[in-house]
Amino acid sequence: MSRLLETPGVTGAALVDAVTGLTYCAVGDPSAVGDGVDTAELAALVTDRVGPAGTGGELESLVVTSARRYHVVRTVRRAGDPLLLVAALDRDRTNLALALRQLNGHAEGMLA
Repeated sequence: MSRLLETPGVTGAALVDAVTGLTYCAVGDPSAVGDGVDTAELAALVTDRVGPAGTGGELESLVVTSARRYHVVRTVRRAGDPLLLVAALDRDRTNLALALRQLNGHAEGMLA
């Protein structure tokens, strides 16, 4: 998880159970990850509202934009319930496309 902080602009990240909203691990500034985004509510949003929009588990990621940050939510597939990788990125220091590419790479190797 600490490798996520090497991505330019990432100020904090958390690994969250997609069903319960339980945070398994967090790195960086925990207030950045939770700033305006409650992880339990986020998990409920993904599973209850956004999940049905992508049939067959096609949902990969979401980007929530606020005035100061991007909040990136990436699904981490595993046997059983999926996990969510939630990362907070400083908008002034982030190339969003590059950060998404790097976060996707981290997410794919997270449970390997």
